[in-house]
Amino acid sequence: MQRRWYGKLLGFIAGWLLLRGNPPLGAAIGLLIGHAFDADWFKLGPRENPYRVLGLTSDATDVEIEQAYRRLISQYHPDRFAGAADDLRRQAEAKAREINAAYDRIRTLRRKR
Repeated sequence: MQRRWYGKLLGFIAGWLLLRGNPPLGAAIGLLIGHAFDADWFKLGPRENPYRVLGLTSDATDVEIEQAYRRLISQYHPDRFAGAADDLRRQAEAKAREINAAYDRIRTLRRKR
């Protein structure tokens, strides 16, 4: 997993500039906020581990990934819930979207290797 660093740098600079009366204090506060951003404490955006969605680790082989994807998508495919209650169908659609997004993300990550 790649470590992010740009939040610390931008936080340091922004804190320094915003608290011109006491730049070291501003820089320290900005650095802390930047670290929180880099560590994903704010949970901004979908940074879900795609392997976890499929119930795998990043060490999984391509065959294991394909098998897990097919098993899960067949289990949560919206067509299987065609006659079910609307709420249940919507949940299945959301889960299927999540599974598809995770699978696509894993394929993209693996292509970059």
